[in-house]
Amino acid sequence: MDIQKSTVKVVRRKKGESFYIGVSFISVLVFFSLWQITTNKGLINQVFLPSPQKVWQAFTELINHGYKGESLLTHIAVSMERLFIAISVAVIIGVPLGLIAGSSRFVRAILDPFIEFYRPLPPLAYYTLIVLWFGIGDESKIILLFLNAFAPLLIGVIFSVQKIPIDRINGAKSLGAKGVNLFISVIFRSCLPDILTSLRTAIGVAYATLVAAEMVAAVSGIGWMVLDASKYLRNDIVYVGVIIMGVIAIILDSFVRFLIRKVSPWMEK
Repeated sequence: MDIQKSTVKVVRRKKGESFYIGVSFISVLVFFSLWQITTNKGLINQVFLPSPQKVWQAFTELINHGYKGESLLTHIAVSMERLFIAISVAVIIGVPLGLIAGSSRFVRAILDPFIEFYRPLPPLAYYTLIVLWFGIGDESKIILLFLNAFAPLLIGVIFSVQKIPIDRINGAKSLGAKGVNLFISVIFRSCLPDILTSLRTAIGVAYATLVAAEMVAAVSGIGWMVLDASKYLRNDIVYVGVIIMGVIAIILDSFVRFLIRKVSPWMEK
């Protein structure tokens, strides 16, 4: 009887997922239909909103000929490399430091003034200083993305450590866990779902800064391509770039959500 009930629940859940996927698909279809109608009927000037056909033509043009001497895949790869390096460094530094700061009020007192000072600042407010210190190469762009990813990741990790039940830590200590073993076996594993959630936020924040990071002395990158095309009123290429960036963002976010479901399957509901 219990097996039958569980089977019914699984079937209902799968049907529910299929239904909502269908709703999402229909909503996107309606959006593109309205876009097609408004542009073809002349309700919106195509200087401001090119038709889907023009955007598709610009996309095929980019696929076949690239943009400013580089292929479309090269522009995407360059941006993803900058983002990947920045996120990787943020994780390598932010996660261990967050675990330590979450366990030590002394360490938090050292970090808090600096994190809370620069975290609310607009990226462009200090990007000029970064360029002044590190030059106009990829280093300054990666550092800007790193700083935007580091703060939300660090704060998320600290918060996840602070909400671990003290009884869990004391129980592990009573069984002989201490030092590095305590951090890895108890604190890190308890925080892993929240760490991945914080990583999801950090990737989103850093990715949103991609165009700003590629504003200065860049000659490649999807963000630079969008910015450069806007100077020449190539709005069709701008829309292609924006759509590509949105699709990449969905893929990145879906990957992190997949990891979250794997380490904390109880959160699927």
